[in-house]
Amino acid sequence: MEHVPPPAEELARLDRELAELDARRAQLLTRRAWLLAALRPPAPTAAPGWNPSAWGAPAAGRPGAPAQPWGHVPPKQPSAPRSAQNVLLTLGGLLLTVAAIAFTLVSWGSMGIGGRSAVLAAVTVGALAAPVVLLRRGLTATAEALAALALVLTLLDAYAVHAVAAPDTDGLGFTAVAAAVLAALWTAYGLALGKLHLPLPAAVVLAQWPLLFGAWAAGAPALVVGWALLATAVLDGAIALWGKGTGARVTACLGGSVMAFSALMVGLTLSVTASGPLGALAPGVLLLTAAAAALAGAWRAPRGFARAGGAVAGLAVVAAVGGVPAAAVPEGWRVLAYLLAGLAPAAVVRARLPRNAAIGVLVASAAVVAGALVGALPGLAAVLLGPVTLLSDVWSGSPEGFRSAVGSTLPWSELAATPVVLALVAGLLGAAYRWWPSLARIAAPLIAREEPGSGTGPTGAPGTGTPEAGGAAAPGVSGAPWYAGGAPAARRRPSGAALRGAAGAGAAVLGWGALLLSGAVLDVPYAVAVAGETLLVAGLLALAVRGAGSGRDGSAAVPVTALVVALAVAVSTGLLSLASEGASYAVFGALTALFAGAAVRAGAGVPRAVFAVAATVGGTVLSGFAGRSLGLAPHEAAPLVLLVPALTVLFGARLRRNPVALPVELTGALGALVAVALAVPDAPFLALVLALCGVLAAGAAVRPERRPVAGYLAAALFVLATWVRLAASEVSFPEAYTLPVTVPALVVGFLRRRKDPGASSWTAYGPGLAATLLPSLAVAWTDPDWQRPLLLGVAALVITLLGARYRLQALLLLGGAVLALDGLHELAPYVVQVAGALPRWLPPALAGLLLLVVGATYEQRLRDARRLKDALGRMR
Repeated sequence: MEHVPPPAEELARLDRELAELDARRAQLLTRRAWLLAALRPPAPTAAPGWNPSAWGAPAAGRPGAPAQPWGHVPPKQPSAPRSAQNVLLTLGGLLLTVAAIAFTLVSWGSMGIGGRSAVLAAVTVGALAAPVVLLRRGLTATAEALAALALVLTLLDAYAVHAVAAPDTDGLGFTAVAAAVLAALWTAYGLALGKLHLPLPAAVVLAQWPLLFGAWAAGAPALVVGWALLATAVLDGAIALWGKGTGARVTACLGGSVMAFSALMVGLTLSVTASGPLGALAPGVLLLTAAAAALAGAWRAPRGFARAGGAVAGLAVVAAVGGVPAAAVPEGWRVLAYLLAGLAPAAVVRARLPRNAAIGVLVASAAVVAGALVGALPGLAAVLLGPVTLLSDVWSGSPEGFRSAVGSTLPWSELAATPVVLALVAGLLGAAYRWWPSLARIAAPLIAREEPGSGTGPTGAPGTGTPEAGGAAAPGVSGAPWYAGGAPAARRRPSGAALRGAAGAGAAVLGWGALLLSGAVLDVPYAVAVAGETLLVAGLLALAVRGAGSGRDGSAAVPVTALVVALAVAVSTGLLSLASEGASYAVFGALTALFAGAAVRAGAGVPRAVFAVAATVGGTVLSGFAGRSLGLAPHEAAPLVLLVPALTVLFGARLRRNPVALPVELTGALGALVAVALAVPDAPFLALVLALCGVLAAGAAVRPERRPVAGYLAAALFVLATWVRLAASEVSFPEAYTLPVTVPALVVGFLRRRKDPGASSWTAYGPGLAATLLPSLAVAWTDPDWQRPLLLGVAALVITLLGARYRLQALLLLGGAVLALDGLHELAPYVVQVAGALPRWLPPALAGLLLLVVGATYEQRLRDARRLKDALGRMR
């Protein structure tokens, strides 16, 4: 029985639902207005105000503005014809400036002191007063031109005062005073005439020099010069934050960046070159003051500037704090002092800094750590790539120590702290990987923190903040934080699982590097180095196998990294073992066993195939070592190398369709190619190796899944082995040996075609025809007589016609190709003679004409090629 609520209850329920619908509609309308404003180009403004909290937020749309379709381009508004006026005013101001400079420098001496002063004063006052009148009449461009002239005149006035009134004063000191006076003058002038754009930026430029030139004039030490640069940068930062006019703020921002960078370089240089900890204190104070100034500016700056300020502050703190202990330790250990200081700024995750400034500080900390790790790259490269030099002198004898085996001339004593640095960073990353949930909770306040005064969510746009911040989540965007590994945020950020996997992978790589460099820094004996690297491969393989099977954190970064590093160390260890015969057998035997065991223990997938391939490569190298130990020549050792490819064929037959079978068999095939390359210098051995490879391919062709490729390969290898054997025996009439093979092969192919009309002509007739045509063609190209090319051409013509008549692709293509090559051989001498008799310009001209014809009839040629392809495809 259906329950019908009372009218009052039903009315209250309807009111609640309507209120929810109204709230949802208002939210969607707000989002729609923001999207329209984001798609619409911003309207130009004459003098935008400085509003740091609005940077990065979208401009509000015009109420009631009609929506434009996507891709709509608004028509250009007609602009006032001021380009010619601006050119004329610029040229006029430039000419007046040149005239003023010429008058001051050239004609100055022909007038007395009174005349000089009167002329310059009158012209300067007139140039300063004219813009006031022009602005009242609306002639802004003309006023700007005269203001520029007045700026140049004030500079000339300062030069004239120094040349006449105070010629004996110090130039740097006078310049500092003049720059300060002119900066104050132009600041007052620009504030009084707010419509002019030039005076305030000019005042900012002039304000860069008083303190710097004053310090130089006083002969101050470098530290005082650094303080002068820092004070100027602070002044620029204040102007950039609270100054009037976009031009003045941009100029102050650029000037402050240059001055701050210069101050930091002065402090860093003094800190690095300090003779002791006490000498590094004063530069450290300068750097800490610069850090405080940068953080103060980052507190109110927009997002990009706030992050840059935080990064600068972090780097300055590291240089100041790390410089004191670095001055007290040997040079090789200074990097450790700076690294420890670089880890300290990470504490800002719990500080009450604005989010963007804190992110900048964290970036600085990461940059210091990365810089410390970069210092380890030369040592790692030497340890990994140094053993390559042993390839030129295999089994020359065991060296005394690890460094002599590597053969590097690096100053290892200066790299003493490198293993400690790598181990320290590896430990921190490993701890982050182990206790990632706790680290995520610690960083949660920083991630969820809003910028002061933004009034929006973390994305800086209305309606896109997190629900905790009071904003509505965008459609399809979860409110779960990115560090927890939940749904993606509005802006793409890496998930927690990916970051945790990256930390684990970094810990594995850096831990491996620390152990590897430790052996080189300590110069352990050669046997210990080889054994240690082999054990390191075993540990990395265990980590790769265990990580691939656990899947605890849902990330494959750790096992994949361990696998890649294990392969790199295995190659380096194998090269390192080439110095000694016993070490070579021991290392490659151990590596082969380790990779084979890892392949057995690993689950199905790419890692298992990689392990199996590596084990196959190790076995192939061992078979090559066996031939060298027996004193065999390279071509005599080639059959021994085929032992591993034979085992891979048997292994593939055992695994059948297992995903590991194909990579292992392909690796065995590469080993067979190595055996063929070893046998190339000796033709009889090459024929033997090719025949053995054909046997292996025929064995693989027994399996149905390998038959389409291995069958053709076996036939080609047998035929090639026959040709090589004939060539090695210096047979001048190969047809006597190939025709007895070709005739039965063609008969068998004919019988098969009668039994199976759908069989391919390549399967039925291809091997038989190739067995005779190709060797005969090879001999015909070196035969000076005419009988063989003639008979071969006739036979090829007959085969081609038969292929066209019975629509057999193998006969048509093989016969046509042999006929064309045979005819080319006969025509080649005449072609050479004709080419020598032609003018040099004619072949390029004919080639160009041919290209033009082909280009003009390209579509027709394309259709012809498609018809030819279809016709060949319909043949059997």
